[in-house]
Amino acid sequence: MGRPACYHGAIELPRVYPILDTETLARRGCELETAAEAMLEGGARILQFRHKGHCSRALFEQAERVAALARRAGALFLVDDRADIALLLDAGLHVGQDDLPPRDARRLLGPHRILGLSTHDPGQVAAAAAEPVDYLAIGPVFATGSKQDAGSEVGLRALGAAKKETSRPLVAIGGITRANALEVFAAGADSVAAIHDILPETCTFSTVRARMEEWQKLVKT
Repeated sequence: MGRPACYHGAIELPRVYPILDTETLARRGCELETAAEAMLEGGARILQFRHKGHCSRALFEQAERVAALARRAGALFLVDDRADIALLLDAGLHVGQDDLPPRDARRLLGPHRILGLSTHDPGQVAAAAAEPVDYLAIGPVFATGSKQDAGSEVGLRALGAAKKETSRPLVAIGGITRANALEVFAAGADSVAAIHDILPETCTFSTVRARMEEWQKLVKT
């Protein structure tokens, strides 16, 4: 769901930010709804739906059902890139540097839906100070294969520098796994986005739920 949020005030993001990337799900042989429901049962309190390319009617209907699952679980639900789909689903929105400008996105979303913005270095984080967004993401922190145009890794030092440039929650993304997540938090991240490592190689409802529970235990240590 997109509420409650307001970019005029502070928002506290969950420590683990799972991204439901349809390409990654397809490679793992995992259904979108199965993964979403399992993650929510495993403790996820935020989900992002990410699909690059044409959004068919069937996929949109799946996203509708995932949005409903998130609402029932009291979890935040966001859509990557697509403001039109976010509005139709009453969801939050995450945009990149080359997507709809945040000010235009905010005009469409209104003041109460969550809006996030991707950045790739501390300079972009500083430049976003005047943007009407609720949180900033920075990455890729480490090398990643989940996004072909992700760019070179920024590293932990840049993450720490970026944290000094903003009072908004900072989400680290890119190559983050259970093995390195605590380093990322120590460097200054408020939340970590996970794509590949949130999905086990054998992808079933029970294995995805168990993986999400692993992540939840990790971030509580």
